[in-house]
Amino acid sequence: MSDIPATGRQLLTEVTSGGKLKLTIAQAPVQAPDGSKVLVRVEASPINPSDLGLLLGMADVETARRTGSDRNLSVEADIPANILPHLKARWDHAMPAGNEGAGVVIAAGEEPAAQALVGKTVGVLGGAMYGEYRTLHYSQCLPMHDGVTAKESASCFVNPLTALGMVETMRMEGFSALIHTAAASNLGQMLQKICIADDVKLVNIVRKEEQAKLLREIGAEFVCNMSDESFVSDLTDAIVQSGAYLAFDATGGGELANQILIAMEAAANKTASEYSRYGSDQDKQVYIYGGLERRATTLTRSYGMQWGVGGWLLTPFLKKIGQEKADQLRSRVADEIRTTFASGYANEISLEGALDVDILKTYARQATGEKYLINPSL
Repeated sequence: MSDIPATGRQLLTEVTSGGKLKLTIAQAPVQAPDGSKVLVRVEASPINPSDLGLLLGMADVETARRTGSDRNLSVEADIPANILPHLKARWDHAMPAGNEGAGVVIAAGEEPAAQALVGKTVGVLGGAMYGEYRTLHYSQCLPMHDGVTAKESASCFVNPLTALGMVETMRMEGFSALIHTAAASNLGQMLQKICIADDVKLVNIVRKEEQAKLLREIGAEFVCNMSDESFVSDLTDAIVQSGAYLAFDATGGGELANQILIAMEAAANKTASEYSRYGSDQDKQVYIYGGLERRATTLTRSYGMQWGVGGWLLTPFLKKIGQEKADQLRSRVADEIRTTFASGYANEISLEGALDVDILKTYARQATGEKYLINPSL
């Protein structure tokens, strides 16, 4: 292992007790792998919405400004005073970011399972992926088939397993169809492809007509545009036709979860055989799994008593289904990484590019079609 570098560049994020977000690139020590660990040379890592909470520390990105030199690049932004106390646990600690990525295993510990990955391109779910190197347990790697590149593998965990997890949750909880918001995202397109392959009805909710067109080109049967005046009635009709009473909401805040529940109740009442003063007896569930909308979640409780709103996260779900089932989902991702689970990116940037103020403001918007990929080797 004499060729292992002593250090590698790492993007760090820090929230200061003085109310500032600081983003820097530092030289971090590279841990030589032993036992069951492998060393991955990182070649691609996406900036997912799930990364931004740690990376940007709830800062006001409109105040972002460059504070370092070309040689010691850094960015600073202001954190609103009402938010700062909630971040006290991370005050004045520089932390690495990046949930997932991909690269090539360049060294491994002595265990056979680790050694078997040397030279292979792998997807990685391990945190601290916005850096040149990452040492971690071999089980955190998903080996790719020959010829698959790191760029193709970079988003092989969070979005694919979340999309598969939604369908599995549907089955586990006794539902037969799904509703999904922010549906034209990379994750949404994956979910639509899964539902077509698995013969599951999916109601897609989007904000723009071009997003609806994109999904229809994939093969979507039900697409409801929030910008249309007929959105609520369109959604109700789609639920009647599909039987979708389980929803996954990426926006989190505002009125959308409430609108979905209202439409579910209206759809259930259209097919009800008798009146009940407690509302329909149809189970209705909305899971919030993202926070694209920062406002408080508004619920009017106008949909009877048989409903629920809760949170859904990938890691607890994977623990719940067990290792054997999780491995089956991972294998499907590897087999379909160029088809069902293919991801597109608006731009590929370097670590330094991630600290470009204009680029930062773009990926902080979390807009559909503007996903960025960090390549530390650039």
